[in-house]
Amino acid sequence: MSALLEVIGLSKSFVTRSGLFKKRIQQAVMPISFTLDAGQTLGIIGQNGSGKSTLAKMLAGVVEPSHGKIFVNGEQLFHKDYSTRCKFIRMIFQDPNTSLNPRIQVGKILEEPLKRNTQMPPEARSLRVKETLVRVGLLPEHAHFYPQMLATGQKQRVCLARALVLQPSVIVADEALNGLDMAMRSQIINLFLELQEEMGVSFVYVSQHIGVVKHITDKLIVMHEGEVVESGETLSLIANPQHPISQRLIENHFHSKPSHIK
Repeated sequence: MSALLEVIGLSKSFVTRSGLFKKRIQQAVMPISFTLDAGQTLGIIGQNGSGKSTLAKMLAGVVEPSHGKIFVNGEQLFHKDYSTRCKFIRMIFQDPNTSLNPRIQVGKILEEPLKRNTQMPPEARSLRVKETLVRVGLLPEHAHFYPQMLATGQKQRVCLARALVLQPSVIVADEALNGLDMAMRSQIINLFLELQEEMGVSFVYVSQHIGVVKHITDKLIVMHEGEVVESGETLSLIANPQHPISQRLIENHFHSKPSHIK
């Protein structure tokens, strides 16, 4: 059986100009290939500037790749083909305060992707919005709230609901739990895991927080300066990292040698 998500040779270079004739090409992400099965979570870790967010944005269609191909369920996704792409891959951004319009009610925010990308009649859209709110642990009545009436954790649930409302196969979460306190973070992580079990959603989870990555991911990619330096099954990679960058990231997080981490 083929993988749900297949990425082949995906890369990104940015061209910067210094002066009239000088061009500098910065390789933000070197060619990367990987696969992800349905119901699995892939973690991408690395320091700031490692290219992990650029990779996440290429997967979600926010940034156009320089080269490479992305397939979901065997179908190739093309940049700017949003109607196909957002049925397959959706993204949760880092800060719910900036990614939700404070002047639009939650229900309207969730209904917008359905209006744009489906033929659903208004009643069916309204029902899907309410069901999705309940699915992420909110109330149907929250559809009438404005984002500024919600706590940060609730806003992040709205962002998750917006990602889920089209029932995609893959959700890309870019540092999506950073602004939350530990209790709230645990709740959202448990929610991720429940949704995965219920709906078979696959997650690509980008983070610097190795504790969370260890808890929720099946596979792990370690990036450094745009390059994948190591990849493998999460638990075995964390217990026995081979590359000095991986070793340093893991030691810094757990304050102990990787071999002592259970």
